[in-house]
Amino acid sequence: MDLQTVWFILVAVLWIGYFILDGFDLGVGMLLPILGKDDLRRRVMINSIATVWDGNEVWLLVAGGATFAAFPLWYATLFSGYYLALFLVLVGLILRGVAFEYRGKRDSATWRARWDWAIVVGSALPALLFGVAFGNITMGSAIEPLAGTPAGTDFAVNAMALNYTGNLFNLLNPFSLLVGVMTLTVFMTHGAIYLALKTSGEIREASRSFALKIGLVAAVAAVGSLLWAQAFSGRVAVTLPIALVAAVLWLAALFMTMKGRDGWAFILSAGTIALAVTALFVGLFPNVMPSNIDAAYNLTVYNSSSQSYTLTVMTIVAVVMTPIVLIYQSWTFWVFRKRISTSMIPPQPVAGRSDDRFAGAAS
Repeated sequence: MDLQTVWFILVAVLWIGYFILDGFDLGVGMLLPILGKDDLRRRVMINSIATVWDGNEVWLLVAGGATFAAFPLWYATLFSGYYLALFLVLVGLILRGVAFEYRGKRDSATWRARWDWAIVVGSALPALLFGVAFGNITMGSAIEPLAGTPAGTDFAVNAMALNYTGNLFNLLNPFSLLVGVMTLTVFMTHGAIYLALKTSGEIREASRSFALKIGLVAAVAAVGSLLWAQAFSGRVAVTLPIALVAAVLWLAALFMTMKGRDGWAFILSAGTIALAVTALFVGLFPNVMPSNIDAAYNLTVYNSSSQSYTLTVMTIVAVVMTPIVLIYQSWTFWVFRKRISTSMIPPQPVAGRSDDRFAGAAS
C-alpha cells in the first residue's frame, strides 16, 4: 500500500474520530433549549461535556493539519472553494468555545441565556455545514483548468493547473443539504444518547425520550443521503453494504435506548457514524475532490499529495504520537466517567469567582 493511500485512510479515521467525539458535544449544545428546561439542567448538560469538548475538537485540528501536510492541493482547493462555508464553521466553533468560558462569569439570567443561544448556534452551524461540505465533496465540485492552461495538459500530473470555480450557492444543492440535515439530526441523537449515558434523573429520561424521536428523523435523512450517495460512488458493491449495516446499527442504537441500555446505545450510535463516514470515503477513493465538470479534472490522492519524503516523516510521527493521544484521551474519559445530576451542581458562582465544579466552562 502506497503512502498516499495510507494517509487517505488516516485522514478518514481522523474525521471518523471527530464526528463521533465532537458529534455528541455538538448534539448536547443543540439540545440546550430542548432538554434544559431551567438553568440547573442546562448546567448539568454543559458539565457533562465540560471536561472533554476541547479535547474532542483536537481531532478536527489534526484532520485539517494532516490534510494540509499530506494533500496540500486538496487542502488549498477545499479551503478556497468552500471558504465561506468553512469560515462559518470556524465562527460557530469559536462562538461555542467562548460561550462555554463566559457563561458563568456574571450572575445574571439574561447574560447566561444569551450565551446559551451562542452555544446552540455555535453547535448547529458546524453540524449542518460539515454535512453540506461532505455532500459536495461526494457529488463533485466545479473544478476546471485555470484560464490559459495549455491544451493537452495532463492533470493527473499537473493538478496545480486546476481551480474551483463555484460559489456558496453551488454548495447549497439538494443532495448536500440533505447530508447536512443528516449530520445535524444524527449529532442531536448522538448527543441525546450521550446525555442519557452521562446523567441521571429527569435529564436522563428526557434525553432517552428525545433520542427516540429525533433518531427516527435522522434515520430517514441518513437512509436518503446514503442511498443517494451511491449514485456518486465508484464502489457501489462495497459502499452499499456498509451503508445498510450502518442503518441496522442505528436502529439497534434506538432499540437499546428504548430498553435503557445507554452504554450499548452509545457504542452502536458511534458505530453508525463510523460506518457512514467510511462509506463516503470508500466511495470517494482514489479521488479526494472529484470534478462534476469532467472526470479528467479530478483531484486524487496521487496528483494532490506531498512528496514521498514528507509522507514518510509524517508516518513516523503519527506512529509515535497517535497511541499517546489515544491513551491520554481514553484516560480523561475514564477519570470523568461518573454520571452527574442536578443534585451535584453547586450554586451559581458569584461574578468574578470560579467556584463551580469545572470553573467557568462548567457554569
